[in-house]
Amino acid sequence: MDPCEQSPSYIRAIAPYQPGKPISELAREMGLDEKKIVKLASNENPLGISPKARAAIKRGLAELSRYPDGNAFELKAALARRHGVPQECIVVGNGSNDLLEMVAGAFLAPGRAAVYSRHAFAVYPLATQARGARSLVVPAKNYAHDLAAMLAAITPETRVVFIANPNNPTGTFIPGAELEDFLARAPRNVTVVLDEAYTDYLLPELRYDSVAWLKKFPNLVLTRTFSKVYGLAGLRVGFGLMHPGIAELLNRVRQPFNVNSLALAAAVAALGDRKFVAKSTRMNRLGLARLERELKTLGLEFIPSCANFVTFRVSRARAVYEKLLRQGVIVRPLANYDMPDHLRVTVGTPGENERFLKALRTALDD
Repeated sequence: MDPCEQSPSYIRAIAPYQPGKPISELAREMGLDEKKIVKLASNENPLGISPKARAAIKRGLAELSRYPDGNAFELKAALARRHGVPQECIVVGNGSNDLLEMVAGAFLAPGRAAVYSRHAFAVYPLATQARGARSLVVPAKNYAHDLAAMLAAITPETRVVFIANPNNPTGTFIPGAELEDFLARAPRNVTVVLDEAYTDYLLPELRYDSVAWLKKFPNLVLTRTFSKVYGLAGLRVGFGLMHPGIAELLNRVRQPFNVNSLALAAAVAALGDRKFVAKSTRMNRLGLARLERELKTLGLEFIPSCANFVTFRVSRARAVYEKLLRQGVIVRPLANYDMPDHLRVTVGTPGENERFLKALRTALDD
């Protein structure tokens, strides 16, 4: 008997997560020079990492024979100071994905359910299905979360609601007042995960104080990451802010030493590098405006974005994607997000953005 057949059917039915195509893979496939390839597929920071984080990584190399601090004391202390919450309200993760998995592990099981929106982050269905729980997928409204419909979708078996703001892969945004109203109406026995991986890219007039909501809503979990504006995607470090009781549960399912020592050191340093963050957000704002402006000129419909990427509709999206690859430009096809006519492009450096736009024009003219 095949031992794989002994795995639960809901595990065998999972379609693995599809990451953006790596530069090295495209170089091998197309015979291209890696140095000439532009990757705009995974919403990474085109500026790289901050000088302070780089210095912290170098200092940490000498201690790699030691296990990392399993309690992430220094990072939690820095986060506690930044957000004004006790350390017992903080859980660190191997990227914010890890926090999403912890929530699913703590609250989901066969016979339970999670609510999330169509066109939302792919990890929500993966984490739900891996626990044998049911996915209650709510139709999107103009590619965005329909909070009223999500509230109505909550059933007695629902234990978790996932909300991304801004949303990946659409870049759509929910005003803070609407989120707070949703939290006030949601059942208190349902854990609401507010995934804020892209919150650092919000314009000042759009920002809201979700951390303050933790005092009013003990069922709220905020997840954030160092992979985007802080540029630490390769180190995989994120964190969650929540009620101490939920944090204690998540620490029960958290893997020991789930964040490595270089990631911990880099995250502490990156958190204090406000100059780098300001430079990153400023470049993103200008680059996003440039991309959206040119997409409009090309007559392509796009979804106005509040993140560090823009999603646009194009006929024969897969063919256009392949043509971009042949020119050494990697973007993200979105068929696995039920958006087969869309591509998502990350905001790069000014040079990378122009390289993409030139390649896109060529692809559309072919």
